[in-house]
Amino acid sequence: MENGSILTYLLITPILGSLILLFIRKEQENLIQWFGLAVSLAAFIISLVMFTNFDQSNGSFQLVEKYLWIDGLNVSYHIGVDGISVLLILLTTFLTPLTLISTWGTIKKNIKLFTFFMLFLEAGMLGVFISLDLFLFYIFWEAMLIPMYFIIGVWGGENRIYASIKFFIYTMFGSLLMLVAIIWLAVDASSQLGYFTTNLLELYKVGPTIARDIQNYLFLAFFFSFAIKVPLFPLHTWLPDAHVQAPTAGSVILAGVLLKMGTYGLIRFNLPLFPQASVEFAPYISVFAVIGIIYGALVAMVQTDMKKLVAYSSVAHLGFVVLGIFAMTVESVQGAVIQMINHGLSTGALFLLVGMIYERTHSREISFYGGIAKLVPVYATFLMIASLSSIGLPGMNGFIGEFLILLGSFKSQVLDNWWFTIFAASGVIFAAVYLLWMYQRVVFGNVTNPKLENLSDMNGKEWLVLVPIILLIFWIGIYPTTFLDITETSTINILEQVQNFTIKLLN
Repeated sequence: MENGSILTYLLITPILGSLILLFIRKEQENLIQWFGLAVSLAAFIISLVMFTNFDQSNGSFQLVEKYLWIDGLNVSYHIGVDGISVLLILLTTFLTPLTLISTWGTIKKNIKLFTFFMLFLEAGMLGVFISLDLFLFYIFWEAMLIPMYFIIGVWGGENRIYASIKFFIYTMFGSLLMLVAIIWLAVDASSQLGYFTTNLLELYKVGPTIARDIQNYLFLAFFFSFAIKVPLFPLHTWLPDAHVQAPTAGSVILAGVLLKMGTYGLIRFNLPLFPQASVEFAPYISVFAVIGIIYGALVAMVQTDMKKLVAYSSVAHLGFVVLGIFAMTVESVQGAVIQMINHGLSTGALFLLVGMIYERTHSREISFYGGIAKLVPVYATFLMIASLSSIGLPGMNGFIGEFLILLGSFKSQVLDNWWFTIFAASGVIFAAVYLLWMYQRVVFGNVTNPKLENLSDMNGKEWLVLVPIILLIFWIGIYPTTFLDITETSTINILEQVQNFTIKLLN
């Protein structure tokens, strides 16, 4: 496999797999499931090959491919990766096969179409993380809306139609803002370059020199598009509905990868393209991030539905990520990136565990349970590990990300106020409250519900899905350098583009 084509092979694998799937008769359900798994595993293997060919000491984009696509507009098929996108690609290809395995026996209607949409969704997510052309990025950004809309709308819960439409409209509104900003940015840049281009690397050189008022407008258009996807308070209202109504597989991918596309966009586009505006708006955005941390935790505390509790915890955790990004220190941005991975693992595991118990009892109400540690001790152990990981217990992945974000925000010259760190740190305490309260109510005490008497513990398939995630949770928690080394030089490169403007504005 040629180094220069690895990313194309990675992108084509789920696309080609989803198209081949259409030619398999829908009655052959076992074949469809195994084929879908094989395609997703092939994508994971290619992503590992990509990683082995990635030079961690080089912070620039690598494995770059560029072919002219639309001559008249100077639009190219331009792809490449840096340390930040490499981690998110590995997260995507790691979670997709595990998610597909978790659906075996739980998705019972139209398995062929479901597997098709999952592979199509994987291709869209990978496309977002590797695109170095704004036009290409926008196509993938929009394309992944379609499969997620159908995954929620067809295989979701009772209010799935409402949730899927709300998800689509919210995200579509943000996407249109970004489309206008892309056109405006490219046209404005063409006056300096002498030609129209959507090449991100060329726009990196031009974006910071754009007039201050225009830069502010462009920053806000990109920001609102990404903030809706994150979702940042108060643009989060679509998330609990989408999570609660989505099937377990949809919730895992939504929390694990799709929400990270918003925070990835903030790092990849907002900071380097509009450094002046980023510095100016950082304190205001950080206020909303801190509000999101506290609000998400407080609302999670009063939930009676386990899945909705985990959904609101995402609002709090992604608030940490946004705070880390706009603190704009090496520690905080690296913490934000590693927290994106951490959230994908710990919240993905929590959604899988909620889905597993729901398949047995058909209830997500916390009051339905109690004392199940006596009946399903293995399940209770996995739930404890995932909960402690989400809380940020030292020795587990969540602690590393939160510690770096809090450290970086405390040192931040851009924020220049330690109150951000103090209020954000309270979110860690609140997370312990709502997750330990949920765990205590579900797992400990006496079994009072007779419907739980025949509850069965985890089977082999569930072990297979959860063990790899748990191993990564401890790996990142105990030896985070493996992952921090990948992102360090790329983070420094991005922050150097902001630094000159930071010094200028702060002085």
